[in-house]
Amino acid sequence: MKKLKWLFLSLVFVLALGAMGYAAILFGGALIVDEEDLVLDATTTIETNDGTVIGKLYEENRIPISLEDIPDHVRQAFIAIEDRRFYNHGGVDFKSVVRAVYRDIIAMAKVEGASTITQQLAKNLFLTNDKTWLRKTKEVMAAFHLERIFTKDEIFELYLNEIYFGEGVYGIETASQKFFNKSAGDLTLAEGALLAGMAKAPNGYSPVRHPEKAENRRNVVMQAMEETGVISTEERAQAKGETLGLDVQEYEPKPWAASYIDLVLKEAQTNHQLSSEEVLRGGYKIVVNIDTEIQQIAFDKFQDNTYFPGNTEGVEGAFVMLEQESGKVAAAVGGRDYQLGDLNRVVVNRQPGSTMKPLAVYGPAMMQETYQPYTMIRDEEMAIDGYTATNYDDQYDGAVSIYEALVKSKNAPAVWLLNEIGIPYSKKYLDQLDLPVQDEGLAIALGGLSEGLTPLQLAESYQSFASSGETVDALTINQIYNREDDVVYEGETTPSEVFSPQVAWNMTSILSDAVTEGTGSSGHYEKALAGKTGSTQHPHVDDAVKDAWFVGYTPEYVSAAWMGYDRSDEDHYLTAGSEKPTQLTKDILSEIDHEKSLAASFEKPENVAALPKPIDLPEDITLHGGYSFRGLSLFNGKLEWTAAEDDRVVYRIYREEEDGVDERIGEVKGDHEYTIDRIQIFNRSSYYVVPYDPLTKIEGKRSNTVEISS
Repeated sequence: MKKLKWLFLSLVFVLALGAMGYAAILFGGALIVDEEDLVLDATTTIETNDGTVIGKLYEENRIPISLEDIPDHVRQAFIAIEDRRFYNHGGVDFKSVVRAVYRDIIAMAKVEGASTITQQLAKNLFLTNDKTWLRKTKEVMAAFHLERIFTKDEIFELYLNEIYFGEGVYGIETASQKFFNKSAGDLTLAEGALLAGMAKAPNGYSPVRHPEKAENRRNVVMQAMEETGVISTEERAQAKGETLGLDVQEYEPKPWAASYIDLVLKEAQTNHQLSSEEVLRGGYKIVVNIDTEIQQIAFDKFQDNTYFPGNTEGVEGAFVMLEQESGKVAAAVGGRDYQLGDLNRVVVNRQPGSTMKPLAVYGPAMMQETYQPYTMIRDEEMAIDGYTATNYDDQYDGAVSIYEALVKSKNAPAVWLLNEIGIPYSKKYLDQLDLPVQDEGLAIALGGLSEGLTPLQLAESYQSFASSGETVDALTINQIYNREDDVVYEGETTPSEVFSPQVAWNMTSILSDAVTEGTGSSGHYEKALAGKTGSTQHPHVDDAVKDAWFVGYTPEYVSAAWMGYDRSDEDHYLTAGSEKPTQLTKDILSEIDHEKSLAASFEKPENVAALPKPIDLPEDITLHGGYSFRGLSLFNGKLEWTAAEDDRVVYRIYREEEDGVDERIGEVKGDHEYTIDRIQIFNRSSYYVVPYDPLTKIEGKRSNTVEISS
């Protein structure tokens, strides 16, 4: 009885110890397995609307595929060579373990593995490759845990998607596309066996680096498949006679798209709360609005040094182009040699210079009836509240029309007008344009901002003039699909009206002339283009330029181009101004026109009035006078003068009076003569003619004076 008692107690102890060990294994497995790691990293692709991949982003280059989409002969190849009893064991194949332990003891080292597919998955997901007993113990614990929480098919699917195939490729779908340019669902017996053979040593059995070893290993796999009865001898022999049949796909990064992809990542993070880390591992398909032709044209132009003048190397630039109606970002170049992750100058704040005038001054002003394109405003050097604005050429006309002030980019009139309409009124429109200007001074009129604006912001804002007064948000992303191929975002924007259609059309008319006759006349572009130049004074070098701009639009696109140095000091300054970004933009447009045939003119909306061209008053009028006989003592006076080419000029006829207040006796439009009725021959009078501009309501220089005589 005593022996039976001890035997019973020993049995209980062993059972308890076994139970404790099993519990430890189960509990330990739960600690080792990190459920977050079970969600495999997947490659995010950046694609055009026609499906062209322009970028791949990943931590591990993997395209997940479901087990049901993988052919049975491919699955059987992996099972035959890696774990024949996969569907029969509980995560650990104890027969293989005993054999491996025996050989390890004989060798006095860890020389042979006995890992099942489940163990391999556990090791690859949660552990290192160290050949130690502790690591092996953890591997077993994790394998048991995986078998408890997943089905065999779920484990197998994870394994086939997780496995590394060399060449930076993870998962069978990515490997299939890499080596055979096809989906795993289309793999043949021989192709599937080759991939299965790579599992043991992906670099050693690489079909690219070691084709003979890869072929031999493939044949070993098919031999194993025959031994397990999943293929016949005839099938094996036929597949063995096939070549490797490689169609290796080498993905070439596209440097011309790097700036655009960076904008996509910023938009994904800002608008869709997708962090860079999530994009790199989330397996998204992001369909973007890029126009690859325009993007490559702009990128190529940025490699040309002639557009980027500086006193030393390192002149940088940025360019962004939006579709005029939709706001879709067609192209973006964030630097001359941009690499993903670099400073993307498309979204870097810069002082906008005179590109600010239409947005902060003239657009808001023309929303008031008081200020229209040919309204005369002051053009004098003046101090207003301690701020003095001077014209860049130090030339002042006393008064100019809004039209002329904008075409010639005069500074003094812009500052005067901002003071007249009021800074709070101006900033109300800037807020609607999504330009959060914190400044309160009159320097706003000339782009003197404490924070500055980005090229992207300026392009978005000028869209209001191109689109009948409406703005929409600029978008790089059209659609986002998750790894299940479900649409999680569909690009759409809601237009917002800032300026009236009439003001927008007036601005388009004025800025079109600024491009052909004003500050934006540098370079050559034959088709419709409106735009505004801008430059800023260098803070350390007299008469040198810090920032140079051109912001413009066609009937199809809105663009902004900036040039300058990332660092502004006495050793870094531009040697030319806004003419360079203007030339660059026009040359980009010329090449786009060659590919797409852009519009030759802006089309006036039906609900707006055309803006007449300015009237040039004649500078020198020669007047002649005489009599014509009417009978008895009555005569008619006849005045004739040299006529201007513009028949819209109105001529006002004045008679000199002795008291010094001359009388306007009539006016003529579209003609160059005037008849004075019933002049008495003995009453002599003197007359002169003055040209008058009905647009600006300003008189020009008077003619010579004539006295009517017979």
